[in-house]
Amino acid sequence: MGSKERIQRQKESNRNNILEAALGIVKQDGWQALSMRKIAEQIEYTAPMIYEYFANKEAILNELARQGHLLLAKEVNKAKGKHTELDQQLEAMWISYWDFAFHERELYQLMFGVGTACCVGGKLNGVESFSDLIAATIKDIMADKAPSDELVCRKYFTFWSIIHGLISINLVDKGNGPTTNDQVLKDAIYGITRSLYD
Repeated sequence: MGSKERIQRQKESNRNNILEAALGIVKQDGWQALSMRKIAEQIEYTAPMIYEYFANKEAILNELARQGHLLLAKEVNKAKGKHTELDQQLEAMWISYWDFAFHERELYQLMFGVGTACCVGGKLNGVESFSDLIAATIKDIMADKAPSDELVCRKYFTFWSIIHGLISINLVDKGNGPTTNDQVLKDAIYGITRSLYD
């Protein structure tokens, strides 16, 4: 391996270390505790070295949100691939979205502004976003009606507002327990999915 490749690999490793340290701090102490100084202490880098990779804390947050969006899209796509029936795909995709919110709680909070400032995920480098994947499935279900993009968008936002609302309620510890949550989630998905066929 040449020196250029070694240097590039080291830079990528340093960048990843910074992001992992930032997320580790957040998981332990919350988003309000994150600072460039704390990241530097965590990985024993100097603050100026961190600034070589990220202009400021906002740049770190944006990159974490972008990675969260990529991970979410991957999970939603994987859930879709487990089913052949469109309504089952749609349910599985929304349940994977729900699961992501609780397994990757801190990233979800950052990505969607739950208890923190919302960060835009940015371009996903040619990967379909979770919203594009779900909207395409909604459009497939409604194919016999030749739905307009506006109608598909409206149906997507009906799903998203209900499911994101349920997640937000639970992330701030106002939920009503897992059994109720599961039933409300499935009822919401079922009800909205049925409306796609009407």
